[in-house]
Amino acid sequence: MPEGDVVRRTAIRLDQALAGRPLVRSELRWPTAAGVDLVGRSVLGTGSYGKHLLTRFDDGRTLHTHLRMDGQWRVARTGSPEARAGSPSVRAVLATERWTAWGHLLGMLDVLPTRDERRLLGHLGPDVLADELDLDEIARRWAAQGSTPVAEVLLDQRVAAGLGTIYCAESLFVERLWPWTPADAVPEPMRLYVIARHQLQRSVATGAAPGRVHGRRGQPCPRCGAPIAEGQARQPPMQRPVFYCPRCQRA
Repeated sequence: MPEGDVVRRTAIRLDQALAGRPLVRSELRWPTAAGVDLVGRSVLGTGSYGKHLLTRFDDGRTLHTHLRMDGQWRVARTGSPEARAGSPSVRAVLATERWTAWGHLLGMLDVLPTRDERRLLGHLGPDVLADELDLDEIARRWAAQGSTPVAEVLLDQRVAAGLGTIYCAESLFVERLWPWTPADAVPEPMRLYVIARHQLQRSVATGAAPGRVHGRRGQPCPRCGAPIAEGQARQPPMQRPVFYCPRCQRA
């Protein structure tokens, strides 16, 4: 599933393509939004919160989308062959006279009053990529997790929004923490979010996610040379892979 860095880069791209211009084409191919017409409305901007995208319009409405596992937003010049967006996998099309954006295999789509965004996202913890990271609120939510394995707490969007399997693994690797360490036994848990935030910000700026352990099962650890191992966080059907070094991150 795309994590906070990919979602933030997507928001920036949509913002650059659509913000400040009226739409000349609007197609929401989603059962609960099929009758919504946004033609003529101007996009105020697109932002992200964790793994959620929020495209706001000048009439007080917001288009909320989520990429889930396979979704993505693509952009092409209006009038180009790509901008036809005729594939049945396209869930939304927003176009100005210059640029067309279309959502491919989106996992979630809603149109709601902008004032109700908080109601939609209120169950989430603070956004790790927010302008100011609310570590006090994250710490409060962390404390409620008790002895839950640290990897599972990092993946829990209700504690902090935006981290997935990549930044869970990479932040734990930096801190040399075994992924199944009880959360209440982690000495400085907020360091994990500061580290993950820096990694996310670097990825947003460069387009390159860290790859020291994630997805490298069997390859040598860049720190000690031991083969990278793969374990599991959460129970089926919500399980997620967790990559770690069994030597650097011992139990």
